[in-house]
Amino acid sequence: QLQACGGGVVQAGGSLRLSCVAAGITFSRLDMGWFRQAPDEDREFVAAINYSGAYTEYADAVKGRFTISRDKNTMYLQMISLKPEDTAVYYCVAGSRGYGRKPSTYDYWGHGTVVTVSS
Repeated sequence: QLQACGGGVVQAGGSLRLSCVAAGITFSRLDMGWFRQAPDEDREFVAAINYSGAYTEYADAVKGRFTISRDKNTMYLQMISLKPEDTAVYYCVAGSRGYGRKPSTYDYWGHGTVVTVSS
């Protein structure tokens, strides 16, 4: 029901924009976000945005470099100044119980898109 795309291989300092679309669920009523999981690491929160787009939250590791946004049908994660430590599988998530840093907040998870940042 959630499909993320836009991942790829980029050099350190480069940029990527991830997108997430939803099918079969009411996108406009959902709070959404991004999580990521690097190899041999725990899943971690990246960014979140409320259903209207008026409120956002970021992990300290990406603040100032990543921007989450949304329009009528798509959620985005603009990533600039990428670092090798940003290498991970990125998952878009959605739910109706608020937005935040806890994975349990979200009911829907996409399959993920791979971001690889080379040094």
